[in-house]
Amino acid sequence: MPPAVVLVTGVSRWLGGALAAELASDPGIDRVIGVDTVPPAPEVLRRLGRTEFVRADIRSPLIAKVIDSASVDTVVHMNISASPAAPGGRVSMKELNVIGTMQLLAACQRSPRVRRLVLKSTTAVYGSSPRDPAVFTETMQARRVPSGGFAKDSVDIEGYVRGFARRRPDVGVSVLRFTDVIGPRIDSQLAAFLRLPVVPTVLGHDARLQLLHEDDAVAVLTRAATGDHVGTVNVAAEGTVLLSQAVRRLGRVPLPIPEPALGSAGRLTRQAGLPPWSPDQLRHLDAGRVVDTRVLREEFGATPRFTTAEALADFGRTLSPVVPPEVVATAASSARAAVGQVARGAAVLGDLVATLRGSRQQPAPSVPGLRAVHDA
Repeated sequence: MPPAVVLVTGVSRWLGGALAAELASDPGIDRVIGVDTVPPAPEVLRRLGRTEFVRADIRSPLIAKVIDSASVDTVVHMNISASPAAPGGRVSMKELNVIGTMQLLAACQRSPRVRRLVLKSTTAVYGSSPRDPAVFTETMQARRVPSGGFAKDSVDIEGYVRGFARRRPDVGVSVLRFTDVIGPRIDSQLAAFLRLPVVPTVLGHDARLQLLHEDDAVAVLTRAATGDHVGTVNVAAEGTVLLSQAVRRLGRVPLPIPEPALGSAGRLTRQAGLPPWSPDQLRHLDAGRVVDTRVLREEFGATPRFTTAEALADFGRTLSPVVPPEVVATAASSARAAVGQVARGAAVLGDLVATLRGSRQQPAPSVPGLRAVHDA
């Protein structure tokens, strides 16, 4: 049975607005209500269609009145911040993420009409560590528990959502753990990082990145809001790219820094006017993270159209490369030629050494009339 009234939090951001617009285009849904603390930008507002925007803070009891008065039956919670807001910093970020989620869940628990809750979570709950398994499944836990920031907030939020599911077993709860979403229109933190002309990397390390195209993210959220799947799902595209490959393909310049100076990357991003990176996010650039998507494909019933490499390429079309591709190709060709010359020289030297060694190991010619004498 499709939902009648859907409430989407965080609608002023690109992904929340795109989801609300997609739901609003469905004639089977009576009303779509978008909630956020700030009004959407003009380009987002034009795309919302018949979505009803309500300026409200989910940290206040007002959200319960919105849910009750509109007879909301489906809630999609996306208002979780990945970086500290400038005015309030980390304190304001934690209040919005954790306290806001608690208020929203309390409002849902009191409303008898709510029958479905979708949480947009993150694969950051698995953490990032050199001791991590090659691939995380939904049943695994972090080897190194996130210590703060967005990842820690997400772990706490998932815990509150599990408690809500126990108290309201009649509500279908779906937790979507998204990997980094990227594309030509969304303004994610990773996208902003990869737009830097000089991208900090960890010296001696090459993190594996698993991405998700923005269009696939909207499609999965829409299916979760209108479907009946219950449980936790890793949401990511097929395949991975190394951070060095991503930097090279986007025409950026890598800046390797020693691991002890990893915090310098956070200072560099702040100097560039970007949101600061938490220590857990910086470790993600060091160790990387890959998740299993079997549940997404076989149980949830969604297969992303874009692979990780294709999503990165579509994002790259919006960038002007700092290092033109032809320069990279020429340098790579020259490097391959140099390596080939060194290899051929090494082969010739190896043959010469083998010949000399073989000549020294040949037995001495025998002389007639002489016999060997052994020491006693």
